[in-house]
Amino acid sequence: MAQLSLKNIGKSFDGTDVIRDVSLDVADGELVCLLGPSGSGKSTILRMVGGFETPDRGSILIDGQDVTLILPEKRPTGMVFQSHALWSHMSVADNVAFGLKLRRMPRREIQAKVADALGLVGLKDYGTRRVWQLSGGQQQRVAIARALVLEPKILLLDEPFASLDQHLREHLREELRDIQRRLGITTLFVTHGQDEALALADRIVVLQQGDLEQVASPDRMYRAPETRFVAGFIGSMNFLACDMRHGRADHPLFPVEAPVADGPVELAIRPEALTVAPARAPQAKVHRTTDYGSHLLVDIDLADGTRVKAMCPPSARFAAGDGVTLTADRVTLFRGQKKLAEVSPRPARELSHA
Repeated sequence: MAQLSLKNIGKSFDGTDVIRDVSLDVADGELVCLLGPSGSGKSTILRMVGGFETPDRGSILIDGQDVTLILPEKRPTGMVFQSHALWSHMSVADNVAFGLKLRRMPRREIQAKVADALGLVGLKDYGTRRVWQLSGGQQQRVAIARALVLEPKILLLDEPFASLDQHLREHLREELRDIQRRLGITTLFVTHGQDEALALADRIVVLQQGDLEQVASPDRMYRAPETRFVAGFIGSMNFLACDMRHGRADHPLFPVEAPVADGPVELAIRPEALTVAPARAPQAKVHRTTDYGSHLLVDIDLADGTRVKAMCPPSARFAAGDGVTLTADRVTLFRGQKKLAEVSPRPARELSHA
């Protein structure tokens, strides 16, 4: 369908930079998720691509054409907003047809395109209904159909499922992914939901305070975070403070060895990378367990008062107060925001629980 390129774009509001020198290329047919906390700049980037905001610096190109100063209605983009932005006094079909009517297309062609778009989102027989007669999920489908009926080169979605309940949100994002793949449309999707980004994206762009932290595929973003922020933002992560001395961490539970200069570090360990075993002489103790059906999440208090989370099989049997030992099969070392190394530690020694 189209390639999107952001070249050193920047944007300020009231003298404060909200986007600082961001460059990004989105390939033809790729679905890229912009992910970050509130205020990170993800929606501002989307609105600049759609033409609703103008960059103060840099340029936006679609298929090599500079569209930086082109009005939204003249751009080959389709926007889906979180609020749906539908007209309640119009029928579903009229909402979807609105943009086509502005283009002064023949009536029969409009009817055919609207029918195709509604069929694509599973609302084939809903054209005569009013918007207020639809559920939240159906309204969002209408908003997606309204964007797709214009046959945009780039589809832009700004947290479109944020107001829906979790079950419906998961169902609609699966539908959206199927539609996107079927059409092969280049898509930029803004979300603050990590699970949504991991489930949808070909690549994830993590933003923090207007800067790109990391751009990577979902599996690499989760398994190989490049900064401390990404490690803590994507999924659940345990952070343990200690010092490196002569190439070895002085943490009593995870004395990992790595070619790292002496000084303070943080050991980052995913809950699923921890193995929990019962211990007769308790050095760490179970604080509580939460059964999620597919797995057991165990909160564990270490001797220094640090609490870590471990993911265990659903058949595991632990109760509050049980003494345990921990081993880790993967540990990442950070100093400040910088990733230093990723290592597999030697078997852990038991701790003396204070």
